[in-house]
Amino acid sequence: MCGIVAYVGPKQAYPILINGLKRLEYRGYDSSGIALLNTDLNVYKAKGKVSELEELIKDADLCGTIGIAHTRWATHGEPNQVNAHPHYSQSKELALIHNGIIENYASLRKVLESRGYTFESSTDTEVLTNLIEDIKINENVDLFEAVRIALDQVIGAYAIVVISRNDPDTLIAARKGSPLVIGIGKDDYYVASDATPIVEYTKNVVYLDDEEVALIRRNNDLRIKTIRNHEKTPYVQQLEMNLSTLEKGGFEHFMLKEIYEQPHSIRDSMRGRLHTELGTVTLGGIIDYEQKLITANRIIIVACGTSWHAGLVGEYLFEDLARIPVEVEYASEFRYRNPVIYEKDIVIAISQSGETADTLAAIELAKSKGATILGICNVVGSSIARATHAGSYTHAGPEIGVASTKAFTAQVTLLTLMALRIAQLKGTISKTRFIQILHALEAIPGKVEETLKTSSVVIKIARQFKDVRNFLYLGRGYNFPVALEGALKLKEISYIHAEGYPAAEMKHGPIALIDKEMPVVFIATNKGTYDKVVSNIQEVKARKGIIIAIVTQGDTIVKGMADYVIEIPETEEMLVPLLATIPLQKLSYHIAVMRGCNVDQPRNLAKSVTVE
Repeated sequence: MCGIVAYVGPKQAYPILINGLKRLEYRGYDSSGIALLNTDLNVYKAKGKVSELEELIKDADLCGTIGIAHTRWATHGEPNQVNAHPHYSQSKELALIHNGIIENYASLRKVLESRGYTFESSTDTEVLTNLIEDIKINENVDLFEAVRIALDQVIGAYAIVVISRNDPDTLIAARKGSPLVIGIGKDDYYVASDATPIVEYTKNVVYLDDEEVALIRRNNDLRIKTIRNHEKTPYVQQLEMNLSTLEKGGFEHFMLKEIYEQPHSIRDSMRGRLHTELGTVTLGGIIDYEQKLITANRIIIVACGTSWHAGLVGEYLFEDLARIPVEVEYASEFRYRNPVIYEKDIVIAISQSGETADTLAAIELAKSKGATILGICNVVGSSIARATHAGSYTHAGPEIGVASTKAFTAQVTLLTLMALRIAQLKGTISKTRFIQILHALEAIPGKVEETLKTSSVVIKIARQFKDVRNFLYLGRGYNFPVALEGALKLKEISYIHAEGYPAAEMKHGPIALIDKEMPVVFIATNKGTYDKVVSNIQEVKARKGIIIAIVTQGDTIVKGMADYVIEIPETEEMLVPLLATIPLQKLSYHIAVMRGCNVDQPRNLAKSVTVE
């Protein structure tokens, strides 16, 4: 949530900062602001999108070679110009930008008010800014030390960058529970909440760890301390990201581009791991933990949102192929439920960004109980990648659209590879069946390309139902998580109420909603419980519900019953989610566009949920 970008060096800071905010706008777009230091420390803020900030300050003096900038997703205080970042300290010597939540801000604010401080905003960030100033003045320390001491008094999550009117060569950055990366250029430094604003300037980066504070000085080496005052040696890594992946590439929206990237992202997630000619699956990231997976009493999958839906597919995969009991948990509930965790449990944490706050907290809880933690995420160097014992990257590439698409199919691909590998090692799958599935999986990217050609029928359906108020999505077995994910996509970006259910559960409540105004989407492919799904379709049809069906090419039974049909290629039952999800993503996209919604930046949502 929220985006941070900062710069110090010989170049003019404003173009770098405003371009960085545009790249980070998918992380938050309630308001934005910039602080630039030239003859004075000037802060400019605006409610709304970054474009509104640009318009506000188009005639201002924007010179300066050091500055900080922020795009906000509101936590404390409504989205408006006053609550937007950066926030001045009371003397206006300091300005600060912040991602995260300071949980004890109310008590800190009372203390500061007793010392004569007043506050313009209702944010926790302004409290932190004044706390740093108070410590700097009363303890007579430099800014680096004041930040370190202040953060030792803070409870909560943060990524911050601080700038001082009296020091035109210095930025102070720090993090705990919210990501922050420092780019190292030839003569300059860049700071951001993820690598997207940095990649066009440098490939050399340092990822700050929790409770680390960085002193970033013009023409000086980067210096890092912990808030406990221990010096750390910066570890420089190389970015594996191309600038072209951050552009729309001729598509109207990032979401549409990312839907069409799925043949490549799925293939990239299998590359070097799937070896059909050898009859093997190799996952180097977890190779040292394969024996623990083989002997695990159970697997617990923790995730949120779309990643949770991928985890549900993973539950079917691991139980079906590897015969290991699986529980899929919402990370946000798992962390507060006092769950029973054993040392022989394997916990798999799934997150697109690798920064999801609830999932990180679930990881720490499971680690404290002695469980082995494996991660599946998309961002190299992310917090989950560092917090887990081992894991695998999805290689989906940057996902800018807030509603996840290619990350979901990449996660399902990786879970499939993992389940197949453990099944092979355990001997719970025959060699013939194993090879059969490998060949089917290898063919999936081509079948996704074929599925993407369903645009004309999807657009026709979208046009027909763009103004309805409710949708119901139904599926069984492997297709139940697909129903959940299809409903989530629609509600996320079109603001139409939608629910996903196991098809058999329709009779236990949702059937009361069905009438001639209710579109019902069935994932009705010709595998597994096909006959049962046909019966469920008949139940809806008897109540005059409108049936939209995802079917296997060549289907005649459901095709004769449904009002609208989208055909997908035939594949193994366990691989159907990789195909059936595609037309549901496109349906949500086209309905949202027709309704005039902001597809890439839906209201109230942010890409990386780094707060509770």
